[in-house]
Amino acid sequence: MDIIVNVFVTLLTFLYSVLNQDMVLAIIVFTVLTRLLLYPLTAQSLRSSKAMQQLQPELKALQEKYKNDREKLAQEQMALYRQYGINPLGGCLPMIIQLPIFFALYGAINFALASTPTHLLDLSGRLLVPGLDNVIPLNSSWLGMNLTQSASVIGLNPFTIGLIALIVVTTWVQMKLSMPPQPKPAPGEQPSTAQATSQSMTTVMPLMYVFFGMSFSIGVSIYIIATNVAMITQGLLTGQSKLSYLRGIPDDKPPQVVQARTESRKTSGAKALADKTKSDGKTKASSEKSGSKAK
Repeated sequence: MDIIVNVFVTLLTFLYSVLNQDMVLAIIVFTVLTRLLLYPLTAQSLRSSKAMQQLQPELKALQEKYKNDREKLAQEQMALYRQYGINPLGGCLPMIIQLPIFFALYGAINFALASTPTHLLDLSGRLLVPGLDNVIPLNSSWLGMNLTQSASVIGLNPFTIGLIALIVVTTWVQMKLSMPPQPKPAPGEQPSTAQATSQSMTTVMPLMYVFFGMSFSIGVSIYIIATNVAMITQGLLTGQSKLSYLRGIPDDKPPQVVQARTESRKTSGAKALADKTKSDGKTKASSEKSGSKAK
């Protein structure tokens, strides 16, 4: 973990040195670069999540059919996942892999900003490029606030309230854009697992980020906002997020993963049927030929 932190500290300090010693701008550019680095993992997680949501009607039908047989239900669910080529953990694993990177980023920002005297003494030893220690200590002041302090320490003012509001809003928008809306349950019907998860995630997570915004340093809060904006932009540009999701309009087409598997099965089935027909024709012709010789 330490080597990752040192790489990120070096990159952040380098950006600070070339961007007119503007720490906020350095954090924003740093965020964009790390999001580009993590894009393959993020894209895989989003594709897997969308495919799982598309399968919810079939999963719900299996749950109704085998509600009294858990073992058979598990077997049928795994068979369904194999049929569509989906890994049920595919949406979680990339996120788990990103956790150490997030903690390293969090540590890098705190070390670069030298939030404690110990961090300031330790900063020079973490720089992997000679000459960068000339810009130490880094300027940690922005709009009259210390970037190493949290909103709870600085106190509530228009700037800290605005930062917390931006964290909540950008988190909510990012989650809504990346999660296709689920059809509403019929009257008297219990919401599906995907519906319940979607509702709880878009409600609870922004509220959790209010606490994070109060607890984390201003520098880390800026990183969170920049990350959310970068993910929103990235999702819209790649087509993995849609503005229609904000209005509650679900997809009218299956995700590419499911669609590709469905088309593959159709092609395989058609080919197998054609081969079988061809084989039956050869067998019939052979039988007729044998019958003619016998006569």
